[in-house]
Amino acid sequence: MSAILKLPAWLRWPLYVLVGIFVLTVVQSISDTERLTQVATAREMLRFSVPIFLAGLGGLFSERSGVVNIGLEGMLILGMWFGAWGSIEYGAWAGLAIGMAGGALGGLLHAIATVSFGVDHIISGVAINILAPALTRFLADEVWESPTTSPRTESVGDWDVPFLAGGTIFGNETPDILLSIGQTEIWFVHDVAQLLRGLLRGTHFVSYFAILLVPITTWIVWRTRFGLRLRIAGEDPVAGAAQGINITRYKYVAVILSGVLAGLGGAFISTELSGLFQGGNSAGRGFIGLAALIFGNWRPGGVLIGALLFGYVFGLDLRDLDGTASHAMLLVNTIALVGVGAWALSRNRTTDAILAGILGTLSFIWWVSSDTVPSWWSNILPFVLVLLVLVFFAQRLRMPAALGMPFRKGDS
Repeated sequence: MSAILKLPAWLRWPLYVLVGIFVLTVVQSISDTERLTQVATAREMLRFSVPIFLAGLGGLFSERSGVVNIGLEGMLILGMWFGAWGSIEYGAWAGLAIGMAGGALGGLLHAIATVSFGVDHIISGVAINILAPALTRFLADEVWESPTTSPRTESVGDWDVPFLAGGTIFGNETPDILLSIGQTEIWFVHDVAQLLRGLLRGTHFVSYFAILLVPITTWIVWRTRFGLRLRIAGEDPVAGAAQGINITRYKYVAVILSGVLAGLGGAFISTELSGLFQGGNSAGRGFIGLAALIFGNWRPGGVLIGALLFGYVFGLDLRDLDGTASHAMLLVNTIALVGVGAWALSRNRTTDAILAGILGTLSFIWWVSSDTVPSWWSNILPFVLVLLVLVFFAQRLRMPAALGMPFRKGDS
């Protein structure tokens, strides 16, 4: 295990993913479902994870600058309404841009309250989460004469990756390599091919852009002068100010940028995911994005993995009409908890190992004693996952040192 941890992140994370797919393949082999690695499951996972990831990535910029942003849900809702309105009035691409602007307004409001006036970050975020649904309801009633639903919006469309997923080049169809591999029915290889094909076929352009943001954000935050000063604002703003850094400016930029990304996530919901603005359609994705941020330890790659995990559960539940796939996930949970227990034992954390063993045993008993699970289990599973991460891995989490602390120019 220590050898794996020494590998670079770009190689280590794909290995983790392959291990996860291997577990899903094993569980499928002894369960009466094939939905865990279907193409449709992977496609729905990506679609549902994009707004969660964008909200979480927005939170990364804000919290790396030291500003807690639980207002991501409200900024996402603003992006939903403005994105729908822009798409209806000016077209799909304009809708995305206007949705980003709507989220930026929420970010600006949060920055003014917390950075300029020193309002408690949690109170400001809660206020935005209350204001955004009320404001969008009023605007929807005024513009569309319906407080909860808009007309249909336009979509920017999707794309099949040539050669890998059967896309076209200059109007000519290309081979579908992953489909051919999937049809071989080779154990494990078949499942990897199906999941990859689900990520690369019929994928929205915004989804590709969201994934591309992982290396871009990593480079910006850890390889540029802007990123260094942004992190200083979240780690030791007093020392940064003493070096002549305009801490207030960097906090403003970061919080507004968090609103831009959350707004794009909201616009994605109303233009690509559901095809309209609908009250309550955010389904708490802004809050889940905040959970993905914590799960990912305030790093872009970790946020993406967390968002995909949450999106996988939602995507699986969408097609799990008989509850068999969710039932199979109980065995996946059991295996994961056994792994966590072994990991805890290797670090002499006996209490954590015992707790993981108890939870794993209960999950196994539930799996053995039932054929299906109730629908509410899939709905709460992402939040259960967050709690388990906090319980077992909180000691490994490293939030910015000055996160949530007030700052005034001239502090020493």
